[in-house]
Formats: sequence, structure tokens, C-alpha cells
Amino acid sequence: MLDVIALLGLAVVATAVVWKGSTWLETSANRLAAGYGVPAIVQGAIIAAAGSSMPELVSVILATMLHGEFELGVGAIVGSAVFNLLVIPAAAVLVGSGTMSTGRDLVYKEALFYMLAVAALLLTFSLAVIYNPLEGAGLQGNVTRSLALFPLLLYGLYVFTQYLDTTEYTGTADADVDLVSTWLWFGLGLVVIIVGVEGLVRSAIGLGDAFGTPAFLWGMTVVAAGSSVPDAFVSVAAARADRPAVSLANVLGSNVFDLLVAVPVGVLVAGTLTITFAHIVPMMAFLIFATIVFFTIARTDMLLSRSEAWLLLVLYGLFVGWLLLESIGVTNVVPT
Repeated sequence: MLDVIALLGLAVVATAVVWKGSTWLETSANRLAAGYGVPAIVQGAIIAAAGSSMPELVSVILATMLHGEFELGVGAIVGSAVFNLLVIPAAAVLVGSGTMSTGRDLVYKEALFYMLAVAALLLTFSLAVIYNPLEGAGLQGNVTRSLALFPLLLYGLYVFTQYLDTTEYTGTADADVDLVSTWLWFGLGLVVIIVGVEGLVRSAIGLGDAFGTPAFLWGMTVVAAGSSVPDAFVSVAAARADRPAVSLANVLGSNVFDLLVAVPVGVLVAGTLTITFAHIVPMMAFLIFATIVFFTIARTDMLLSRSEAWLLLVLYGLFVGWLLLESIGVTNVVPT
């Protein structure tokens, strides 16, 4: 019992470290966006999203390289995507004016591309099982570097569409921004985030050992929630500043980055990595369900209301409850 309390304490401290590093990183990312003069939706979908997604990217690399737990990193990515979709928009609505405009650019470009990202990652895992099968329970397969290039190329297409928006934008750069010092603060924030994420990964692995359950189940909650602090910070701050385009574009852009960049980079860094399809499918299935709910709510009247925000929070509560039941062995949707 004391070990579990210590591991949970480590997760809390690590989350605080991630939050501090993310504060520096996000502030510098916003200043860089102003210094280079990019439109708000690109700022949210690319610059802020890539910056706030660094914890997820680091979690995949550290879990894979230092601990040999690639599926923990994938679990953290999926759990973070669910957290981003359900908790962050709800929090932004509840701490703001009570409603948040979504807009057609977000619904028909960002949200639809995000859906494509979910399908692309699931297809990548499916191809690994079909063409690189392994002996073992749960349909195992190897994700190779060549397969990892597929989602990365798709992210390149996403960046290209954002670039086209930038070329049509008539805004001006802020000449008062010191780009050199801002990049230095960006790097310092990233270093602090790496330290905090390593604490989250160690906590998830320890909790998995303590309860005799796969570590990736804890990665979907402990690492995912802790690493999503930057996304929450950016989106809530943007919502309170009455910038819904930045707030929601950051959520969707972060998820696109996590799915199409963070997971493939883990493969590229470590080489061929093994996934168990029986573990991946339930995680991805809930993410798809959450995506459908979010898209439906975002499309309805092109805004998020307070009641819809509470619905999103209830759905996330059900997600966490399911993972807890899996961890204590009450349910066995994800085979151990």
C-alpha cells in the first residue's frame, strides 16, 4: 500500500514538473507565433499543438528506449487523445463564458483531418499484424520503420494544408519579439518536460507491477493525464482570452501530432517494435467513440454549450472507470 501511495505521489510531483516546463514552452511558442506572424488557427494547430504535445512525444521515446515499454507509450498517446477531446474542451467551456464557438474551419478541416489520423494509425497497426506477424497471444506484429513513415507522410500533408492557410494570411510579424532568447526558453521548457515525463513513466510502470496489470493501462491514465497538462493550459488560457479558434485547434492539432508523429518517432528511434493487436484495438475503439461524440457535439449549432461540456466530462469519467475495472480484474476487455 505504501508503495502505491509513493508511486501516486511521484506522479503528482512529475505532473507539477511537466506543468512548469510546459508553461515556459507554451509562452515561448506563443511568442514565436507572434514573432513569425502566423494566423490563429495555424498557431493553435501547429505551433502550440507541437509545443504542448512534447510530453507525449517524450513519453513514447522514454518508455521505448529506457524501459522497453512501447505499448505504454502508445497507451499514453491514446489516453492523452481521449483526455484532450473530452476534458479540455469541457474545462475551457466551464471556466469561460459557458459556450464556445467551433466554426466551420475547425469542424470541416481540423476535426475531419484528425479523424483521418485516427484511421491512419489504426491502419498502420493492422498492417503490422498482417505483414509482420509474430507468434503469440493476441495477434502480435512488428511495426517497422517503413510502416512508421506512412503516418509521418500524412502529417506532412497536414502541415502543407496549414502552410497554404499561412500563405493566404495578411497578418504581420511582431518585430519586438527576441527570437533567439525565445527559442532558448523553448528548449529549457523541453528539458524540464523530459524530467517530469520520466517520473510519470516510472510511476505507470510501478503501478502496473503493483497491481499485476499491463503498464499501458496506467499509461492511459497516469501518463496521459499528466502529459496533457500543457494542452489543457493552452486551451483554457485561449478560451478565457476569447480565442476559441486557438483553443480547439490546439486540442485537435495536438491529437494529430500525437497520433501521426509521436508514435512513429518512437518506432524510428528504436527500430522494429512489437504491438499486441488485442491490446491496441480496445484502446483505439474508445478513442473512435470519443471522436464521434466530440464531432457530433462540435457540429451541432457550431458551438459547445455548458450541458455538452458536462456530457464530455461524464464520458471521460466512464473511460477512467473502465480502466480502473480493467486494472483490478473486474473486466477483461483488454486481455492481460
